[in-house]
Amino acid sequence: MSRISQFFAGHPEGLQLQEFKLVTKEVCKLPSFFSPSLFKKIDVNSTGLVTRDAFVDYWVNGNLLTKDVATQIYTLLKQPYLNYLVQDDFKPLLQELLATHPGLEFLQSTPEFQERYAETVIYRIYYYINRSGTGHLTLRELKRGNLIDAMLHCDEEEDINKVLRYFSYEHFYVIYCKFWELDTDHDFLIDKENLIRYGNHALTYRIVDRIFSQVPRKFTSKAEGKMGYEDFVYFILAEEDKSSEPSLEYWFKCIDLDGNGVLTRNEMQFFYEEQLHRMECMAQEPVLFEDILCQMIDMIKPQDESYIMLRDLKGSKLSGSVFNILFNLNKFMAFETRDPFLIRQERENPTLTEWDRFAHREYIRLSMEDDVEDASNGSAEVWDESLEAPF
Repeated sequence: MSRISQFFAGHPEGLQLQEFKLVTKEVCKLPSFFSPSLFKKIDVNSTGLVTRDAFVDYWVNGNLLTKDVATQIYTLLKQPYLNYLVQDDFKPLLQELLATHPGLEFLQSTPEFQERYAETVIYRIYYYINRSGTGHLTLRELKRGNLIDAMLHCDEEEDINKVLRYFSYEHFYVIYCKFWELDTDHDFLIDKENLIRYGNHALTYRIVDRIFSQVPRKFTSKAEGKMGYEDFVYFILAEEDKSSEPSLEYWFKCIDLDGNGVLTRNEMQFFYEEQLHRMECMAQEPVLFEDILCQMIDMIKPQDESYIMLRDLKGSKLSGSVFNILFNLNKFMAFETRDPFLIRQERENPTLTEWDRFAHREYIRLSMEDDVEDASNGSAEVWDESLEAPF
């Protein structure tokens, strides 16, 4: 209490938002970008000031002081009449982060991309943490996830790109550029033909059909037969990091044609047939399904060798490779040849996820392309949508 009194000393009228930020950080031990949310909860009449008594009443007498950080954050963000968080509840946090974080300062002249960055961070949070997939993030899910650590890291780290979980600007840039490359008419929607081009035509038609049948996840886009940006964020995170649980669940639903929670030999063969056909077209040595099936069973070691269940996949480190074998030819080939460069990379940085490695490689590639374009365009006064990356 004496600590609280120190912060409010000399301010009998109360603190303004700017001065209140120290209280958020030092007294409440919350990331500084929570300040506006906390301030608003206390300053219910929008006076623009928070007095010592009002703060004590809310934080101490309201028992928030003794709660764990997840419960504090949950209470601050959620709407009073709901018992879960919706995506919009995170928007004020992201607005404050964009306004104050030194690593995001350069975006201040482009409000459109600030908005896209904020959306992408929120979609990533929901992809990993809202495991029920309802769009309703519960306190239990918040406690089980790693979001709070990422938020605290974000507040301490000046280089936003070092905050690999959720907040990295480079990760956002890669996701958005990938979407932009596929969305040829820039209507912010992607159809099947666009998605087939993903990753240099890596995916089979059969798996793309399943994605568009919305079995792994209902699209949030209102346009029939088209995926929007949020749907694409879920897709790219699932595709590029097949070791994560949300990804395993996403692809399991795709392969499980009858939705009975079991992958049978016939279901796997149905998807592999197209891979086999593509190998023949490319004059590559085709690997017969019988051989592949033995290999997959060896990799996963399911409880019952006649089928594979989701829990079998979650218990194996090689599950992602099973999905690549079934519908991503480029990654299947890379797996078969065991690229020594990728193996070395993994050994050097075992803490990085597949997603982190992919995003890093792609960011370097996109930056190099931008540099080449800048050089070839001279001063590049003329905006040419066909050439430029989105920003």
